[in-house]
Amino acid sequence: MAEKKPEEKKDEKKEEKPSPKDNLVETKHSVKIGGKTIKYTVTTGTMVVKEEVWDKEKDAEVDKPRAQMFFVAYTLDGVKDRAKRPITFSFNGGPGSSSVWLHMGVLGPRRVLLTDEGEMPPPPFKLTDNAFSILDETDLVFIDPMSTGYSRPVEGEKSREWHTFSRDIASVGDFIRLYSTRYHRWLSPKFLAGESYGTTRASGLSGYLQERHGMFLNGLILISAVLDFTTIDFNLNNDLPYILFLPAYAATAWYHGKLSFKAPLKEVVREAEEFAKGEYATALLKGAALTPEERASVVEKLSRYTGISKDFIERTNLRIYDQHFFKELLRERGKTVGRLDSRFTGIDRNGVTAMPDYDPLFAQVNGPYTATLNDYLRAELKFETDLPYEILSDKVFLNWSYEYFQNQYVNVAETLRASMTFNKYLKVFVANGYYDLGTPYFATEYTFDHLGLDESLRKNISMGYYEAGHMMYIHIPSLKQLKKDIAKFIKDAS
Repeated sequence: MAEKKPEEKKDEKKEEKPSPKDNLVETKHSVKIGGKTIKYTVTTGTMVVKEEVWDKEKDAEVDKPRAQMFFVAYTLDGVKDRAKRPITFSFNGGPGSSSVWLHMGVLGPRRVLLTDEGEMPPPPFKLTDNAFSILDETDLVFIDPMSTGYSRPVEGEKSREWHTFSRDIASVGDFIRLYSTRYHRWLSPKFLAGESYGTTRASGLSGYLQERHGMFLNGLILISAVLDFTTIDFNLNNDLPYILFLPAYAATAWYHGKLSFKAPLKEVVREAEEFAKGEYATALLKGAALTPEERASVVEKLSRYTGISKDFIERTNLRIYDQHFFKELLRERGKTVGRLDSRFTGIDRNGVTAMPDYDPLFAQVNGPYTATLNDYLRAELKFETDLPYEILSDKVFLNWSYEYFQNQYVNVAETLRASMTFNKYLKVFVANGYYDLGTPYFATEYTFDHLGLDESLRKNISMGYYEAGHMMYIHIPSLKQLKKDIAKFIKDAS
């Protein structure tokens, strides 16, 4: 009988997993902006963001790695005093979008090549030097929020924890603090640039950075802004969007030759604005108390400014839902108009449905931006990973939580008002596209007119208007003007 060997004692110490590390690559480049060649350094990669948590075993607070945030940072070479050099932190919206659109469309030194009107060229797609980049005026840091781009939680963490209004702002804000600390930018003039939901995030960050980290900003650059979702949510108990979308409907109808009268674009939208906030707003407020004569007058003018038939307007009870407008305006031509840029048209499978199948703008930009960004990061910036770069994630968008605003509309306008009041030097620039039916310019004006800001601070707000849509920078004439407007804003606010 074999002798039984004594059991070996197991190592009671748990095998510690290696701590996540930053993964960064630096490259050198040059670009010609405004006729002058500038040299710059690009830092690309992921930075580990930690949170202070209580460790029961150690009976102490410890820094626990939670996320690996991806970013691309551009810094001008040869700058002796970084305290005098502005820095702009940029992101897009969604929620669920990476920073690719502002990065490769307007702010960064390389730009996706589309037609001058913003249409997609035949593939394969190309990048070109961006002669209208803002890098000559400010260093740039493009941030991909959690689960977008290459940003991911560390092993053992769940990404959905970041897919909320509050956690999103905290994570992006904490990254900005960490970057500013690591790269010695606390004394630099600081700006945030956001597009669409990115403007919601930027306004929230203006408060978070002040209150949590004591970081005061010089300015916010809000492109296609939405701060108060009351202005864009079409609900049965909310008439405001019907009023605020009307001037952009008029601009769209004008562009497609659907108006019954001839006038310049700016004259058309100004007329539509007066009607919207006057007779039309009064009519919707009256509801069933509207007289037949008043109703007939409103129907006629709605048709005049929208290009939609009086019969259709009657059936809508004077309320043209945005999705119905996209489908109805060019129905007889077999086309739909875009939500994010109503200059573009789409073709649906079925011409009798109430709403369009897709947004024509996304069809123009998705392929070129995705292909060129994926190549750029590897070929030019030398960052390697097998992860998919999440350009626009439905996983994030469809599962986003606005629990912070439970039983009310999402609204960060008050946060911005408080930030501007507490920091009287904080300035805001808002870029608006006349053909944007996602975040219409008139809705943005309404939000800022109702901000409740003291009169002495109103001068800190400025706006620009462009004859394009949500991504107005894909339209070359608008891109040129936007560069001038942003450059002036940064100089004035630094």
